[in-house]
Amino acid sequence: ARAGVGHLVKIEVEVDTLAQLEEALEVGADAVLLDNMTPETLRRAVAMIDGRAVSEASGRISRETVGAVAASGVDLISTGWITHSAPIVDLGLDVA
Repeated sequence: ARAGVGHLVKIEVEVDTLAQLEEALEVGADAVLLDNMTPETLRRAVAMIDGRAVSEASGRISRETVGAVAASGVDLISTGWITHSAPIVDLGLDVA
């Protein structure tokens, strides 16, 4: 991927195991999306990353779990629970 993009493009790799994370770090990923990991596994992942890449937690993050995810030390948290549970508003704009 790096050979196909310019030097300003950041490469993020999604991983769901610590073995995949190790591989992503070895090849120089700029950011890693840590998908569906427990807070304990996220803590281990952050320690492995050790500042070499931006860490982003994602997957199964809810109002109840976001505090523990944040405490793991990740740089970013992505969550869909905010929009998945939002009520629908039926809005129409009629222009004459």
